[in-house]
Amino acid sequence: MTVAPTPSLRERKKLRTRQALIDTALELFTERGFGGVTLDELCEEVEVSKRTFFRTFTSKEDVAMAPEQDLWRAFLEELETVAPGSRTLVELGRDALLAALERMADEGWARRVLLSRRLAERTPSMAAHGLQFCEATTQGALEILRRRFGLGGGDDVRPRLAVDMLIAAHHCAMAGWAAQAGGAAPPATPDLAVRLREAVAALPGSLTMSAEG
Repeated sequence: MTVAPTPSLRERKKLRTRQALIDTALELFTERGFGGVTLDELCEEVEVSKRTFFRTFTSKEDVAMAPEQDLWRAFLEELETVAPGSRTLVELGRDALLAALERMADEGWARRVLLSRRLAERTPSMAAHGLQFCEATTQGALEILRRRFGLGGGDDVRPRLAVDMLIAAHHCAMAGWAAQAGGAAPPATPDLAVRLREAVAALPGSLTMSAEG
């Protein structure tokens, strides 16, 4: 697992402001509806300028979907350093994603993810934003696989299929994990890791392409 350097005081302040924007946005959007809160109102609630907001996020959709997007950004960072071994690409991706999940150590992350997912279910613009982010993440993963392991290129679709299968397994695991919450407190983050392992194990074994040289 990649260990991040200790952030400076300035970076810690930026991170606190970012987290305040995420937490406040999710609370307000849940209470009033996504369309019932303007960007000006959000910034006023957190006591930051719109300029400060746009230094970190591109839109209301971006801040509302930040919890799960943070997981996938951490996944790309882990994919940069994960050792290939004798695993298939799906297994390699699984281990990078599990390492990323371990980095979501904040005890409030699970609750934020659930709030974000529930908002996305009834907000078309968030769903569209999620699709765009998913494709960008997929392309980022494929670029890492090409650069690190020389995989892909030409007509070889296996890396793309492997990444797509990993994302599908994640969606399956996340859906079951979210349903487990019901109306009560969110389930523990380690429960999501268990579901992810189970979902990947259930995938067909036809993608046997390995990153091992």
